[in-house]
Amino acid sequence: MTFSIHPSVDGIRQGAQGFAGGTLVCKCTDRPVKVAVKSQIAHNHACGCTKCWKPKGALFSVVGVVSRDKVTVTENGDKLAVVDPAATIQRHACKVCGVHMYGRIENTKHAFYGLDFVHAELSADKGWQPPQFAAFVSSIIEGGADPSIMGAVRARLKEVGLEPYDALSPPLMDALATHAAKMSGVLKA
Repeated sequence: MTFSIHPSVDGIRQGAQGFAGGTLVCKCTDRPVKVAVKSQIAHNHACGCTKCWKPKGALFSVVGVVSRDKVTVTENGDKLAVVDPAATIQRHACKVCGVHMYGRIENTKHAFYGLDFVHAELSADKGWQPPQFAAFVSSIIEGGADPSIMGAVRARLKEVGLEPYDALSPPLMDALATHAAKMSGVLKA
């Protein structure tokens, strides 16, 4: 059974201590979009959702978060457009090659407001945090994966050290629940 989790997961590299970010570049050969990320990413993970950009042939995307004030479009921003304006994460993609350059949550009441979602694989810079876990694993079926390979997919994820979840990791789910409890008044802020 042959499948690709994702190129950066199939050969995970370690991050570098003190890494301060780099430049993300879309796949265009003419006037590529460039986005500067001035920080290390956090919560980098393999994501099986059907919304995230994935390289051709990969079952998962790999996406991490960074403070939105650390993300700046530096070249050819005129080529960017939001993929789905109704989505919680406003994914800014290149209109030519289709690559998602960054995703931003504009809802100030969302638990992850202030964070941008980025694909560090779009950077030639070395030292980005490697994937830490796998999220929304079952969702790859919605993207067209054969349900019969799910056992093998989960086994491969565990083999490379990525705990598979059908939501986000427990700490991130706790953060979402804590935020919801504070917003509803169940917990005091």
